[in-house]
Amino acid sequence: MRDVQVTQAEFSSVMQEIDEFVREKGWARQDSSKPQTPRNLAASISIEAAELLECFQWSDNATPKHIESELADVLIYSLRFAQVAGIDPIEAIRKKLEFNRLRTWPRESVEG
Repeated sequence: MRDVQVTQAEFSSVMQEIDEFVREKGWARQDSSKPQTPRNLAASISIEAAELLECFQWSDNATPKHIESELADVLIYSLRFAQVAGIDPIEAIRKKLEFNRLRTWPRESVEG
């Protein structure tokens, strides 16, 4: 596993690119055929996550390029969901990690 570092500037740039892409396609308009609602985006996240899982449906031989593409779809929809819902994704992740640090799991499911 390689350690990937993303700067705040890179993250902000990607968030802006997602917003610009949606606007360019006209999906941010009220009369859009693909309205950017939390419900629609949540459904899209689930659909794209299923496509990511499909990479491994019958074997572990999925190509890194295909996996990366499907993961990107999940991330783009997730970050767009955060934009629409007014959620700071970095803060949400930090809160969830802190919550999980305080949780306990059965001993056999904890490694390290």
